[in-house]
Amino acid sequence: MSHQKNKSHNERLLRLSQVLEIIPVGKSSWWAGVKSGKFPQPVKLGKRTTAWRESEVQQIVSNGIA
Repeated sequence: MSHQKNKSHNERLLRLSQVLEIIPVGKSSWWAGVKSGKFPQPVKLGKRTTAWRESEVQQIVSNGIA
């Protein structure tokens, strides 16, 4: 397994409440942004559990998209 794959497996995942602490928008605005492609797609962890890669959320902050 390459170093790149190991790095992605160790990446921190954030739940929606954690994402919204970083990106100050409402839940419906966040989901609308996900649907439109403005915000990153979630990682499905279970039937009713989603999370986002911390690096992708931080990239939104760095780019000033929010």
